[in-house]
Amino acid sequence: MIATVRGRVIEIGLDRVIIEMGNVGLWVYIPDQFRLSLGMGETISLHTHLVVREDSLTLYGFSTSEEREFFILLLGVNGIGPRLALTTLSTLNPTAIRRAVFSEQAAVFQRVPGIGSKTAQRIVLHLQGRITATDDLDGLVTMADTDSQVVEALIVLGYSVVEAQAAVQAIRKDAPDDVEERIRFALQYFG
Repeated sequence: MIATVRGRVIEIGLDRVIIEMGNVGLWVYIPDQFRLSLGMGETISLHTHLVVREDSLTLYGFSTSEEREFFILLLGVNGIGPRLALTTLSTLNPTAIRRAVFSEQAAVFQRVPGIGSKTAQRIVLHLQGRITATDDLDGLVTMADTDSQVVEALIVLGYSVVEAQAAVQAIRKDAPDDVEERIRFALQYFG
């Protein structure tokens, strides 16, 4: 199993990067938010997971080991393959996934392209008991509904789901729970 990869980015594609290690270029699929933060020639380290299929060996890379663990957990959900698991991590970060699971908000997963209501329910059921709460989650679970409203408002304003999620994640931890205030802080992210 290939657990980590360190090398220089020599190509950035729509859903992948090619990382040069010595004289070998590895084709690695990565989440959108991470891919958008990379620059050509940059040296990066990835936590990876190799998916072995009858007709292919596909490498998926993540900026943290936590993202990789969530990827592996999502692969265990009936109806979710590697591409949909990667799309999920491109749309929702591990904190947002934890919020949704602990507050039992399957609708959060329906924001991911390709996930319907039944699959969203399966994700919540599968992840319950398999993920642990973090210290910062205590206050976040109660704010999940508020942040969900903020994401919906940003989508109505024309931002993509990924952009809206990134803006919500950038809101200061000490920001008030008021939806309008949180929207204002989220819009500052784009300014």
